[in-house]
Amino acid sequence: MKRNFVLAITGASGVTYAIRLLDVLVAAGCDVYLSISLAGRSLLKQELDLAVDLENFRPSMLMLDRGRRPDDEKLQQVRFLAGISSEESSVLSVPSGELGEIHYCHYQDLEAPIASGSFLTDGMVVCPCSTGTLGAIVHGAGTNLIHRAAEVHLKEGRRLILVPRETPLSLVQLDNLRRAAEAGAVVLPAMPGFYHRVTSVADLVDFVVGRICDRLAVENALIQRWGS
Repeated sequence: MKRNFVLAITGASGVTYAIRLLDVLVAAGCDVYLSISLAGRSLLKQELDLAVDLENFRPSMLMLDRGRRPDDEKLQQVRFLAGISSEESSVLSVPSGELGEIHYCHYQDLEAPIASGSFLTDGMVVCPCSTGTLGAIVHGAGTNLIHRAAEVHLKEGRRLILVPRETPLSLVQLDNLRRAAEAGAVVLPAMPGFYHRVTSVADLVDFVVGRICDRLAVENALIQRWGS
């Protein structure tokens, strides 16, 4: 059975983390319910030059095929760990699985499946998580689907991962992060390590994405782990 995750992209710098995470989850055979805020759309254009139409969204707008090139050995390994063989060759002795699918949910659509606790998911990630989104979640002041879905995950006791990137942080923001952790969320700042033989920005991105996947229990080999 495929696992279902919610991924929300909000208006904080660092949308490259979200795009890489989306690619990895799909490669691992997970279905992803994707929602993008207005500010998130703006940053996709500003930081990655991706023009995303929130009213007529298509996954191709995110150019995920860039991460599925044959030379992307890390994604090949993710697929292998998930029991999914590539089209070029099968290295498995059991039937291969299938890549995950992306299900788009407009950020204003409060009738979307992820707005209800009766719709089962395996977790949600807000990546990157703006401080405005953080504040709305921890104070129960939701105004859109992203806020509502996060509230659902908290009330249902499901894994909610918030990935803030803001720096420095004010006392108000630090207190909101504390409130989020106390409410049951995982606060996972976009703070990459440097001990895994970093040679590119992509390595730094994969460090953070790998840690997110670890908390989602999605098997991966995106980084060289400490002691390995």
